[in-house]
Amino acid sequence: MKPAGTHSSESMPEDLSEALKKSTKDVHEQAETTEFMKNFQKGQVSLREFKMYMSSLYYIYSALEKESERNKDNPVYAPVYFPAELNRKHALEQDLEYFYGPTWRQEIQCYDATQKYVVRLQHVGQHEPELLVAHAYTRYLGDLSGGQVLKKIAQKALHLPSTGDGVAFFTFPGVSNITKFKQLYRARMNALPMDSATKQRIVEEARNSFLINIQVFEELQKLASQGRENGHPMQQQTELRARGTNQAHSTVPMKESERVQMKHSNILPSTSLIRWLLILGFLAITVAVGLYAM
Repeated sequence: MKPAGTHSSESMPEDLSEALKKSTKDVHEQAETTEFMKNFQKGQVSLREFKMYMSSLYYIYSALEKESERNKDNPVYAPVYFPAELNRKHALEQDLEYFYGPTWRQEIQCYDATQKYVVRLQHVGQHEPELLVAHAYTRYLGDLSGGQVLKKIAQKALHLPSTGDGVAFFTFPGVSNITKFKQLYRARMNALPMDSATKQRIVEEARNSFLINIQVFEELQKLASQGRENGHPMQQQTELRARGTNQAHSTVPMKESERVQMKHSNILPSTSLIRWLLILGFLAITVAVGLYAM
């Protein structure tokens, strides 16, 4: 893996969009071919793994969109600021509530690599806002390009409803034509007011963004492998099937103590009858012994 900041700027295309595409091609391919993403693309993703992925995306997009809002008037960033069309935080909130329920904020976790991503976005937004162009490019255009494919894979692999529940992240209702929007976005990027040094820094930051994404995927894969060893995927898949086939009822799996309590309540009448028969038998014996003693 090539470290960020070492990519040559020789023969860099004049247009920023082309420069980004050319300069990030190798790290882009590395991100797409990580074990986690290859498994995802094959449909080999469990509910637990998908929930971890969506949780990480929530923290990433929360940070990106907070810093984007902070710098929406920055002349270098403002032309590519499309909150109505691209923002993903609200969609991720919907997905996480679908999978975790109303307490999802207390249940999700920000893993180390994701936290590193968040810290970098915060630094960029507060100290080098022009570099937000790189992060918006790597995230939003990537989501627009591959979102529909990943959405279908997730729906099939996880038996999600066709209504779109659980995969709102991959849906962009504000973008009516993805191809035309991407053309507009690239045209805006190419017209951004910047010198060659700023352009080079944006290209290097885009490479860095892909490298950080790779670290996120590698960490998720490590956690996924640990989960498979502990048998989590089977349990989570069962939970999801229960959710999908019985939406009208509670989607929380029944706890073992509740099952035991239900069993006890079902046998209560017979248990009470036996108890009374034993008491009556004991009284009868006591009376008989008393009569015999008299």
